[in-house]
Parts: sequence; structure tokens; C-alpha cells
Amino acid sequence: MKKVLYPALAACIFVSSAFVTLTSVNDYVFKEDFTIAFKSKDPSGEFKKAKGTIKFDANDLSNSKFDISIDVSSINTGNSMQNKKAQTSEWFEASTYPSIKFVSSKVEKSDDGYTITGKLTMKGVTKEKKIPATVTKSGSDLTFSGKFTVNRIDYGVGHKSDAVPDIMNISYSIPVTQK
Repeated sequence: MKKVLYPALAACIFVSSAFVTLTSVNDYVFKEDFTIAFKSKDPSGEFKKAKGTIKFDANDLSNSKFDISIDVSSINTGNSMQNKKAQTSEWFEASTYPSIKFVSSKVEKSDDGYTITGKLTMKGVTKEKKIPATVTKSGSDLTFSGKFTVNRIDYGVGHKSDAVPDIMNISYSIPVTQK
């Protein structure tokens, strides 16, 4: 009985470990030196606090996933009065909506790298957004970077005005390390 049981058990373990290896996606977390910046005629600045988990495998994009949260109170425009104003109900309403969130639903290869499609939630409004990304590798660490635009009016951030453009240019560089 042992002659049959042990080889069968060994075969099961070998097959199941091969399956796990083939379907595993690498888990990553943010490193400290990320940048998430916004630029317009006025204002421009960056968010200083964000966190997230990223599951990414260039060979298994269907199981890749991005779950990112940006702390609204960490906004830095270089002007303390603008930073405080950004927290008010007119703008981000940080007391009610403390985070900007992005959760992906699909990651696809593109001509320039990848397109990450997901739900962007800001000030309680959720809309589908496609975000372009390039990926650079350094050892086992990766850096995701790219540029895209967001229409702040679509999310109820501020109101139409001649002083602040509706379209904000977003750039990001997010280095990640494996968990």
C-alpha cells in the first residue's frame, strides 16, 4: 500500500505546486519615494501620502490588480492657504471623503506599456478611468509611471471658473517592492 500511496502523494504535491507557480501573481506595496502630482495653470502640487497594494505579473495580466488610496489631507500646493481651502466642502471635502481611490478592473498591454482600467473615486463620485502606465524594473522592485488627465468638475471638485482649469494634468511615479 505504501508503494502506491507515496508516489501518488508525491505526484499530487508536484502537480499542485506547479499549478500554484503558474498562477501566482507578485504582490507589491508602495515604497516611500512615490510622487503623485497635479499640474495646471493654477493650482499645481502633489499628494504626499498614499498607499496601496498592487498585484502584477506581465505574463498574467488577467490576474493583475491595483488598489490605491491617496490621502486628500496630504495635498501640498506650496501655499498653506490653498492646502486648507482644498480640504473644504467646495473642493475635496476631506472630512467626509478623506481619500481618493483607484481600484482596477483590467490591465492590458498597450503600445507604450500598459493600460490600467478601473474605478476612480473622488469626493464620493466614481467613474471608470483608463490610466496609461510604463513599468521599469530594478531587481525585484518595479516602478509604475505615467501621465493622464482628470476633469475635476466630473467629480464635483470645485466649480467652473476662469481661475482654475477644469482639466488637471496628473503625473505619477510609484516605486513598489514585493511583499
